[in-house]
Amino acid sequence: MPDLSKPAVTVLGLGDMGSALARALLKAGYPTTVWNRTPEKAKPLVEAGATHAPTVADAVTASRLVIVCLLDYKSVTDVLDTARDALTGKVLVNLTNGTPGQARELATRYDVDYLDGGIMAIPPMIGAPPAFVFYSGSRSAFDTNKQVFEAFGGTNYVSTDAGFAALYDIGLLSGMYGMFVGALHALSLVTSAGVPAQEFAPLLKQYVSAMLGSIDGMAEQIDKQDYAIDVVSNIGMQSEAYVNLTLSAEELGMSPELLAPLGPLMARRVADGHGHEDIAGVVEILKKGKK
Repeated sequence: MPDLSKPAVTVLGLGDMGSALARALLKAGYPTTVWNRTPEKAKPLVEAGATHAPTVADAVTASRLVIVCLLDYKSVTDVLDTARDALTGKVLVNLTNGTPGQARELATRYDVDYLDGGIMAIPPMIGAPPAFVFYSGSRSAFDTNKQVFEAFGGTNYVSTDAGFAALYDIGLLSGMYGMFVGALHALSLVTSAGVPAQEFAPLLKQYVSAMLGSIDGMAEQIDKQDYAIDVVSNIGMQSEAYVNLTLSAEELGMSPELLAPLGPLMARRVADGHGHEDIAGVVEILKKGKK
C-alpha cells in the first residue's frame, strides 16, 4: 500500500522502462499516478496500487513531481503540450533517451523545475543496485527529490547544464556499442572458420577485460593532449597491423564493415606525423568533424 506520508509521483509513459520505474516507486511506497496513451498498460500497475489518470492533465495535476519516459523527445513534447498549463510550477524529470541539445531545448519549453536523466540500466535492473541514473539540470529539484530517485537505483547528479545527463548517457552507450562492435566482429570471424562462439567467448571476455585498463591512460593523454605519454604500442605499428583484421575477415568471406572505419583514421593520424604516438590520438581527427 502507498505510504501517504511520502510525496506523490506521476509517471507518464508505461512502456517497459516506464512501467519498471512505476513499479519501483510503488515498491518503495510512493503514491503513484500513471498515464499511458494505451490505457490497458496501466492495469497491472493499478492492481499493484497505482492510480490511473485518464488524461495527461489529470496525471500532472495529481503530483508535483512528474516523471516522463517515452520513446523519444517528440513523443515527450506531443504529450506534454496537451497539459502545458497543468505543468506550471511542477518538477519535471525527463528520463527519455535523447541528445544533449534536445534536453537543453526541453528544459526551456515549459514553466517547470527541470531535470533531464539518463538511465544506465535495462528495465529488469530498475530498483536493483547495479542500476544508476544520471541527472542534470535543476540542482534544487535533484536535492529535494533525491530520495525518490533512489527507488530506481544509484543517483548521479552531473551538472546544472540540462544536456549533461544525455551527454554522459550517450558517452557510455557509445562505449558499450563500440565493445559490441568488436565482439560481434570477433565472434563472426571465428565462427566463419568453424569455431563455436561459446568456445571462443570466454577468451574474448578475458582479453577485453584486460584491455579495459588502458582507458585511464587514454583519458590522461586526451586531457593533456599529449599522445606520447607512456606509449607501449605506437599507432604506426598498429596501423600497419590493422589491415590484417580486414584481410582475415575477407579471406573467410565475411564483411569487415564493423571494424573497417578505424583503419583509415589510424592511417591518417600516421600520415600526419603522429606514428610514434598512441592510438588515442585519433580523437583529434574525430573532434575536427567528418571530412
